[in-house]
Amino acid sequence: MHNTYLIFSLILTFVISSCSRSEQNFIIGVSQCSDDEWRTRMNEEIKREALFYPGLKIDIKTVKDNNQEQIKDIEEFIAQGVNLIIVSPNEAEAITPVVEKAYNMGIPVVLVDRKISTDKYTAFVGGNNYLMGKQIGTYIANRLNGKGNIVELTGLKGSTPAAERQKGMYDILKDYPSIKILSTVDAAWLKDKAENKSDSILAQYSDIDMIVAQNDPMAIGAYKAAQKAGREKEMLFVGVDALSGEKLGVELVADSILDATFIYPTGGDRAVQVAMNILENKYYEKENMLSSALVNAGNARIMQMQTYHINTLDGKIKVLNNKLDLYLMRYSSQKMFLYACIVIAILLAVLLFFVVRAYWTKIRLNAELSKQKQQLEEQRDQLIDLSRKLEEATKVKLAFFTNVSHDFRTPLTLIADPVKRLLESENIKENERFLLNIIHKNVTVLLRLINQIMDFRKFENGRLEMHLSEFNIMSCMKEWAEAFRTLAYRKHIQYRITAEEGDYNVVADAEMMERITYNLLSNAFKFTPENGCISIHMKRLPENKLCIKFSDTGVGMPAEHVKHIFESFYQIDVHHAGSGIGLALVKAFVELHHGNISVDSKEGNGTIFTIELPMKQDGEIYAGINRKAVLNNLKEGAIVMAGQESLTVDNNTDEKSNNKEKTKEVVLVIDDNQDVRDYVKTILNDKYSVIEAGNGSEGLKLAIANVPDIIICDVMMPVMDGMECCRRLKTEPRTSHIPVMMLTAYSMDEQKIKGYECGADSYISKPFSSELLMARLNNLIDNRNRLKDFFGDKAVIHTTPLTDTDKGFVEKLRELIEKNMGNPDFSVEDMGEKIGFSRVQLYRKAKALTGYTPIELLRIARLNKANAIIKTSTEKSISEIAYEVGFSSPSYFTKCYKEFFGENPTEAR
Repeated sequence: MHNTYLIFSLILTFVISSCSRSEQNFIIGVSQCSDDEWRTRMNEEIKREALFYPGLKIDIKTVKDNNQEQIKDIEEFIAQGVNLIIVSPNEAEAITPVVEKAYNMGIPVVLVDRKISTDKYTAFVGGNNYLMGKQIGTYIANRLNGKGNIVELTGLKGSTPAAERQKGMYDILKDYPSIKILSTVDAAWLKDKAENKSDSILAQYSDIDMIVAQNDPMAIGAYKAAQKAGREKEMLFVGVDALSGEKLGVELVADSILDATFIYPTGGDRAVQVAMNILENKYYEKENMLSSALVNAGNARIMQMQTYHINTLDGKIKVLNNKLDLYLMRYSSQKMFLYACIVIAILLAVLLFFVVRAYWTKIRLNAELSKQKQQLEEQRDQLIDLSRKLEEATKVKLAFFTNVSHDFRTPLTLIADPVKRLLESENIKENERFLLNIIHKNVTVLLRLINQIMDFRKFENGRLEMHLSEFNIMSCMKEWAEAFRTLAYRKHIQYRITAEEGDYNVVADAEMMERITYNLLSNAFKFTPENGCISIHMKRLPENKLCIKFSDTGVGMPAEHVKHIFESFYQIDVHHAGSGIGLALVKAFVELHHGNISVDSKEGNGTIFTIELPMKQDGEIYAGINRKAVLNNLKEGAIVMAGQESLTVDNNTDEKSNNKEKTKEVVLVIDDNQDVRDYVKTILNDKYSVIEAGNGSEGLKLAIANVPDIIICDVMMPVMDGMECCRRLKTEPRTSHIPVMMLTAYSMDEQKIKGYECGADSYISKPFSSELLMARLNNLIDNRNRLKDFFGDKAVIHTTPLTDTDKGFVEKLRELIEKNMGNPDFSVEDMGEKIGFSRVQLYRKAKALTGYTPIELLRIARLNKANAIIKTSTEKSISEIAYEVGFSSPSYFTKCYKEFFGENPTEAR
């Protein structure tokens, strides 16, 4: 029976609660800084909007422009435990501490009309005072036709609207030098004070075209002062607020007392809407800017009519709301009575069932609960034990890792220093110096990595300290970024640093800022292909903050990687080497500077890292920070990225390419490791011209553009691996004839078989000797020397068979030359266009297969045909034969004929 009564009570409680209104009760405290007509209108809007939120209570406290009284009111709201506070601060600096106190205690704060000196508030609702100032300035310039004398009456000096409106007006009027501001006085938003100030101004200045007040009461005060002096017709009066009502802004404009006023919306209803969104955990904007508009003689009457209509509707809304409350009360009572009857009927029906089953249900539930409790206790003990073991293991691993990192520093230093001394020696050869440079660069990489590990360990233990100094971040950023300039040139990357105007003197840790720059630029250059763009952009933000953006047009990151990119030891894939702590350290350094870093990246669309941090860090400034040493450290580390300059092939003319080919064959090296490419280059430089690419995709483009004599390609590479690169090279008509040698670190036969199936001509395993590499290259190039004479009876055909692709190219080239032989205007460009190759591609392909350039092939074909005509026909002259086979000059034909056949055409006939 006890259980039955308990169930009955629970159901009855549920029914009663469901019958009551579901809205949660909230208390909002409103602190107003003054009690003028504008504030009164705002309070009315707040109360009216609150009617739409049943259960919402509004408590409004108003002071008369008194900071201490307003602080006291807000303190009372905090003590009462209100759910939210709406504040219109009297003066920003004075009211800021008490608003921050409420905010820090977890009480949401909505600022209306005016702001405070920090960003510790939940939301702001009000007009854009700076934009208001600009509208006033524009009106002044238009109304006075760009020339005249004005007097400015501002609001309370410490209030943010006064300063923002003044700044906006000044920003407009600075473009109108003929408009002079005779005087600017603080009238504290009050009519009487404005009248007193205007008396003095009118006595001082005789030529005033306009008096501009930052609210309508001050404008009225100025008008009364001018009226007493009998000068109200001499000048125009402009205000702000545009309230409707007797002797208020709109009516004064309609009566031609004020020349114009500007609507400055009170926003009381919007403030309540934002407050309720905050309390009900709905979406809201932090900055809610209200619109403004000009009121002048042209629209003042319409404004009066609209306001009258709105006031009538407000009255009707109040009546309807009272009736609605009455109806809801009746409905709630009837609903509660109905629910009670239903519950009683249900209880009577099921009461017997509960009595019968109560005993055995209780036993069963108790047994299940006991079993679940035991299982939960066992799981809890297991989780606690596992967590303890994991924590201990993690501490041991990190300690070991740190100790090993320390141990690495000594041997690395002992390696680095002797290498440095050897590099300074004048007795070593250039190749030996290059090898020592590779050692030195990689030692630098290891040292930098170890330093990052140790810094990361310090950060995790809370022992990473900042050493602050004052310096110009813009100048330093240019110096730090300059270390990557060589790499940008080598990869043909558009690389720039820009900044908006402003003061960029900061107080920060210079070394940490350098490390941040180095890590982000290293990532950008690592993932940005050739001909990409990398940029750094800096700008000043409000509230004395600095924003730095690192942008690139690289490969980007999928969304699933972006959210983990700042996690320790996280790496995107196995193709990109790295420790996985660089970005974690960057985030740590930014957070130590009380800033934040974010990343915006999409796969294939590049990446943008955005850093925001305060310009001035609090703390002791160390005057001894050696920024030059920091710069040198960056430059030393950047050597790892720089490498040697790539050899570029001039593709402008066949003649330039031909000159190169007469001296050296061209070798394309495709490998994602810069040091491997540089090492191979040192081996080949004496005999071959070397061009290089960092992945298969870049290598394929270079091969098509330059048509090298042979290609050396690594197997494992990002973007496009060696197998796919080789397959595409062998199926592309412009590169199908080029021998491909594959480099691999694996010795598996299956991989080699796959490479040969893709068209590879040879394999060489890492590590390899320079002698073996040179021998393989020489053999491959010798085996490809075929078709030295493509046309005529001088042809020497090698026995090495051509591929089907090359046979098709040869036949197509032959037919094209024979068809256009008699056309003297037929050029290599025409030949390439018809065969589908560029001029350079056609040159390289024809040269590799025949030993002749396209121009030479065309000339040889014409000479062979001319020789056949000379020996079989006596009717045509030598000149006619020259023109027939496509020569534009008989003398040039004679010269070429003698060089090719060893005798003049006449002698041959």
